[in-house]
Amino acid sequence: MLKWIKRIFFVSIIFCLIGIAGIVSIYYMVKADLPDVASIQDIQLQVPMKVFSIDGELISQFGEKRRIPLTIDEVPKKLIQAFIATEDSRYYQHPGIDPIGIVRAALVYASTGSAKQGASTITQQVARNFFLSREKTFIRKIKEVFIAIRLEQLLTKDEILMLYLNKISLGQRSYGIGAAAQVYYGKNVSDLTLPEMAVLAGLPKAPSRLNPVYSPENAKNRRNIVLLRMLDESYITQSEYDDAIKTPVTSKYHGAEITLSAHYVAEIARNKLIELYGADRSYNEGFNVFTTISKVNQQAANKAVMQNVHDYDMRHGYRGSEQTLWEKTDQPWTAEKITAYLKNQPIYEDLIPAVVIEVEDKSVKLLSKNTADNIQVIDWDGLKWARRFKSDRYQGTPPKKAADILASGEQIWIRKKDEAWELSQYPDVSAAFVSLNPDDGAITSMVGGFSFAKSKFNRVTQAKRQVGSNIKPFIYSAALDNGYTLATLVYDTPINEWDGNQAWRPKNSPAVYNGPIRLRRALGQSKNVVSVRLVQDLGIPKVIEQLEKFGFNKKELPESLSIALGSASISPLELATGYAIIANGGYKVEPYIIERIEDGYGNILYQASPKTVCKDCQRLYDNQDISDSLLIVGGNDDPLSNEICPIAPISEAQIAESAVSEETAFLTRQLLHSGIFGGGSWQHKTNWNGTGWRAARAIKRQDMGGKTGTTNDSKDTWFSGFLGNTVATSWVGFDDFSRDLGRTSFNSNLGKKQQTGGEFGAQTAQPAWISFMKTIALTEPVDNTPRPSGIATARIDLSTGLLTRKKDYTTRFEYFKVGTTPTEYSPYDNYNDDGSGTGQFGHDDELF
Repeated sequence: MLKWIKRIFFVSIIFCLIGIAGIVSIYYMVKADLPDVASIQDIQLQVPMKVFSIDGELISQFGEKRRIPLTIDEVPKKLIQAFIATEDSRYYQHPGIDPIGIVRAALVYASTGSAKQGASTITQQVARNFFLSREKTFIRKIKEVFIAIRLEQLLTKDEILMLYLNKISLGQRSYGIGAAAQVYYGKNVSDLTLPEMAVLAGLPKAPSRLNPVYSPENAKNRRNIVLLRMLDESYITQSEYDDAIKTPVTSKYHGAEITLSAHYVAEIARNKLIELYGADRSYNEGFNVFTTISKVNQQAANKAVMQNVHDYDMRHGYRGSEQTLWEKTDQPWTAEKITAYLKNQPIYEDLIPAVVIEVEDKSVKLLSKNTADNIQVIDWDGLKWARRFKSDRYQGTPPKKAADILASGEQIWIRKKDEAWELSQYPDVSAAFVSLNPDDGAITSMVGGFSFAKSKFNRVTQAKRQVGSNIKPFIYSAALDNGYTLATLVYDTPINEWDGNQAWRPKNSPAVYNGPIRLRRALGQSKNVVSVRLVQDLGIPKVIEQLEKFGFNKKELPESLSIALGSASISPLELATGYAIIANGGYKVEPYIIERIEDGYGNILYQASPKTVCKDCQRLYDNQDISDSLLIVGGNDDPLSNEICPIAPISEAQIAESAVSEETAFLTRQLLHSGIFGGGSWQHKTNWNGTGWRAARAIKRQDMGGKTGTTNDSKDTWFSGFLGNTVATSWVGFDDFSRDLGRTSFNSNLGKKQQTGGEFGAQTAQPAWISFMKTIALTEPVDNTPRPSGIATARIDLSTGLLTRKKDYTTRFEYFKVGTTPTEYSPYDNYNDDGSGTGQFGHDDELF
């Protein structure tokens, strides 16, 4: 017996030596193919780019993989225990490999000839996920073992565990438990319930087959196995187990937690990052881009544009259903077939696809995509608007019953309005909206079109459209810089120009002429012929030079008298920037939308340094006697770049330069004020209105001004203006001037309104501006900026623009640049030299 024991001992020793020699041989055989495991200490998980508003709202994220890296302190203990119990119950005891599991896998391989048995430890899975492929071969398994042992030497157990929990694929493009919790439950991991944790812990085995969204029964069975393993390992009590397995699986897909809709903004941010860092880094290194967009402003802009476009579209009639799924003589589709069809139809902003299943006298029943398991009803209030579309100028007669509009089997679009469903359609017209902070050019809202999903063309930045009368404030500013005043009389009479070949007869719209008219009123009532006369008097080169001061590209401005009527093609952003220069006192700011860029660890990689209005800063820099004691000089090679103004912490390079004088900007703002209030204010009515008078009625604020704009045949409509410290431009028009809607081809203007006739800037573009500003006015402080020291006031006669001693309704106080106040009195002034007389007081409150 002893003899056999010795033989067995020596044989064992020999086999051990052979095994060791084999392991050493295998190691040296695969050594050349083993990766540098130490590199895992510097590895960076693929994390998508995120785009935020200035106030931290998530606008979008870009990247193939959704991942939210977590630290071990952020992960609930029971979630960790669920994964350990299921994937590697001896994780904290073994050195990276589980010998029992390896032997079991080897026996299976020897008996079947295939590597069906895994039994990898969590450390081995980390090795595979980071360094190897998923093929089940003997050589890969050997490499996995060596890498796992090396990982255990380099990292702590907690560090390896978190690499696993942050890296692992859990389905639906989610990688890591942080992203999976959001995708399947819309929660942070800290908010997950025990059954939800168990569902996630069961996913690594087969993420697709065990997906709780599409295979809830499979997910439930796997979840219960996880819970049983947790019970076996004493991680949960019997009571917790019993309660958890009774819980139904109620997961549903949750997209990225987008909290603010600003798709066109996100696209700008995405393109900027790719420009700076390339696509691969941008999509995978976890960059966080903070934009200048404000949540309040963007939401107001979204709502304003959407409602305004729908209102326009409804005024011009119903163009018919998207398509007909079955005819009246056909067998109607089943609810299941309709549901399957709707599942593949898109949702555009607030437009939801639906299918009409029954038409009654004054209502229709339908199934829609968002609630296809329930029948919706659109009553007559949501249908009666739908006069048949004939053209942009003409509509059919008002419908009398639902069958005049819809038929069973038609796929339509519906939207929710005031808690009731309404028939709608995808707007044929386009729109754009942008708002700025005039003090530094920060873009606070941007809507580049009705639906980014339908059209990624950003009309705010990319569309160059004729601006019509929106150009006039800049032309008038040139006049104010060349001897004109707000009281200067200009002839508002028809013009007939002959160039040798044909006559040019610019007309007012409407074609009403007032004869001699003050500059203030001419702008307020948008007199076309006055604008032409100003350009004739000033000369085209001088006008173009003035427009260039407001940021407009000289090469894109027409060198003809048509410039007076807005024939120049300018983007909404360029136009809004020009108005910002008027609003901020004449300082040239540049629009920007990226406030800063951070890496995945919060380090700032880029910080915007915009040109900023600071009226006192330059004075301090220029006056060294004052500034030497106030400026902070840094240790930079270029000390001036770090000099800080105590009034506004900006470098000298950031100080916005003057584009026009403060006095010119102030008087131009006065002109824009009259563009809304006419000759009065919201508290004081006069005998004439500005073209933008609707804003005066809707917004009870004094500190605003604006200008309408309409091009020939109403192809483009505009409204631009300011309220408090916000400037905004609204545009409505068609992307294509010539369209074929399947009924007739025609030159695409915005047509006529059903009730009031033509579509103009005030009726078509201004409503979005008013809606936006009404929201902003709730939080925007009133602008009480004092008038410049170079501005004087005097009472004038309204008919002549000359001085007067009267104080009745035929007079008003007016602003003038110092030195340009009239020196003559009106010939109609019948008051005594001492000012005595009778009559109503004039418009003293018109000094704004």
